Amino acid sequence: MDFLRTFARAFDVVEIDSTFYAIPPSSTVRGWASRVPEQFVFACKLPQEITHERRFVNCEDLLMAFVDRMRELGPRLGPILIQCGPDFAPSEGAPFAAFLEKLPTDVRFAVEFRQQGWVRRRVLDLLRQHGVAMALSDGRWIPREWLLKLCAHPTADFAYLRWMGPDRQIVDYSHLQADRSAELDAWARMIPILQGQVREVFGFVNNHFAGHAPASVRMLQQRLGVPSVDPSVIGDQPSLF
Repeated sequence: MDFLRTFARAFDVVEIDSTFYAIPPSSTVRGWASRVPEQFVFACKLPQEITHERRFVNCEDLLMAFVDRMRELGPRLGPILIQCGPDFAPSEGAPFAAFLEKLPTDVRFAVEFRQQGWVRRRVLDLLRQHGVAMALSDGRWIPREWLLKLCAHPTADFAYLRWMGPDRQIVDYSHLQADRSAELDAWARMIPILQGQVREVFGFVNNHFAGHAPASVRMLQQRLGVPSVDPSVIGDQPSLF
């Protein structure tokens, strides 16, 4: 089965995790673009060499090489996710601020911090200055009441949401195995607030959230009144991540 083609029949965006590990060849990027409809969008993770190894220092060459490669997706290029390491602390704010100055303005970026200390007015103002979205995730590091406030005051004209489940013991991704109804209900109340503030909302779920990401997405779509595709129409849907 061509998992990408099948996925694109049910959903209109995917987050590419493999770019976190290496810049893909041109043939791979063009292959992705050739197998999906025109309206389909790829969000891509910035390489870990920038975020985790160089820690945003002396990486302009690698940043530009990566962005140039992703531009080969053409109109199918969505936001690029800057996922910081869990040990990346606000004490390293200076190199991060300098890095933001180097971001090309024709590409959208979102940043995922993983420490509460980053959620400060000065950081939000810095992101807003550069039009970078703060990625919002359903994790323990950020209280739900903070998420609600961030939804009301986004830092970019788009929003980037991630539901990355903590249950790494799940290894069978063929069906739902955890009840995340409470979390989905809460997000279904917050997302309309975001929609009133931004032009687009991108959301991504992995299999560790509840066991089978496509089903989790459909449950959220139903809560938001967004049309969803019945998997029986297109056959078995692939697992994600």
